[in-house]
Amino acid sequence: MKEDFLHYIWRHQYFVKTNLATTDGELLQVLRVGYYNTDTGPDFKETILKIGDVEWSGSAEVHIRASDWYRHQHQTDAKYDQVVLHVVWEADKAVHRQDGSQVPVLELKNRVDLKLLHTYEQLQQARSTIPCAAFWPAVPEVTKLSMMERSLIERLELKGEEGLQIARAYGNDWEQTAYHILLRALGFKTNQLAFEQLAKAVPQKVVRQHQASQFQLEALLFGQAGFLNEAQDDYTLILQKEHAFLSHKYKLQPLAMQLHQWNFLRMRPGNFPTMRIAQLAALLHHEAGIFSNLLESSDMKAVVSWFRSEVSEYWQQHYMFGRKSKASQAAMGKSSAQNLFINAVVPLLAAYGSYSGNRRLLDKAIDVLEQLREESNQYTRKYEDLGWRAKSAADNQAALGLYKLYCAPVNCMHCGVGNKIMKQNSPAA
Repeated sequence: MKEDFLHYIWRHQYFVKTNLATTDGELLQVLRVGYYNTDTGPDFKETILKIGDVEWSGSAEVHIRASDWYRHQHQTDAKYDQVVLHVVWEADKAVHRQDGSQVPVLELKNRVDLKLLHTYEQLQQARSTIPCAAFWPAVPEVTKLSMMERSLIERLELKGEEGLQIARAYGNDWEQTAYHILLRALGFKTNQLAFEQLAKAVPQKVVRQHQASQFQLEALLFGQAGFLNEAQDDYTLILQKEHAFLSHKYKLQPLAMQLHQWNFLRMRPGNFPTMRIAQLAALLHHEAGIFSNLLESSDMKAVVSWFRSEVSEYWQQHYMFGRKSKASQAAMGKSSAQNLFINAVVPLLAAYGSYSGNRRLLDKAIDVLEQLREESNQYTRKYEDLGWRAKSAADNQAALGLYKLYCAPVNCMHCGVGNKIMKQNSPAA
């Protein structure tokens, strides 16, 4: 059992209240449960109780065992002096506040319906990757839809917080932040960290100085990425020379990256990091003002087209230095460009919306996702197997949020679907 189950029981008052009393035998009446506290301090605040003939106002703290009070060191924390009721599954020990006064205890283990406990244990011990898979068909569609919408918002807010952390690291320079987010997304999963390092190795302000020359952009990017350390052909040689000049001019860190930092295994040539860097040079050559371009554009097709800017002649014929490709590759594939939109534009909108307090930017991010189609992935297929169907990238992102925030950590008691299942199996249902 986890404490979240007891939080749920207390919040919804799903326990027998006949002859309700503390472990000391004093009659207990719950006048107000209080609100659930997600910050430090007691679990429920503004709780109002009547114990005996005295009305108490303060906080309620929830534990599996009463002795957890001492295990968590609450007896030395002034925030817990306001606790007027200790709600526990098992009252194995009397507990006291800092001043030595005893905290009243309510024991729940003989007051909770076994059916409700059994439902909770089924969710917690489910072998399925979706804990509520066995209950899913019985949950109303409106509950599932509501939880999906909530998961989407929470996922976007988390992405926004990640973006804010990047912005803080750059002193709230949003052009550099947008550039960093774009490069991170361009690395997809396999080369994400390497592209983030590249964003630091070639600052956006240097990029802007050479937007007019796709060749110089390639020299900067490939050179700092570590791909020009050994000459493979004539083009590598001239890039080497240009990189040496530019890195000296801007005092860039020499040998900023090494080849071993880049992953090529189990990839199609079109997804090689060399091709992604060539595509990056192409789109930066087309438009270096990333922040304003991504934030203000209302034409999704125009942004996707920008992501698909044509690579230089060399990279239309190669996928690595010195290795010619059989087929011509002029630009990034449409599917990759759309993924870049989802993983760069949407997080940037969420981050700057949070920074500026502009809620409309989060709404715009959702609108963008609703216009895009996204292929099923290993996470969304888990819900598709239960009969749910994604109609847009927004649905896919919602399913991803639901899985990572609730299903994978078995966080059922904080999930709308899990709550509905518990309610359907509660004595009051």
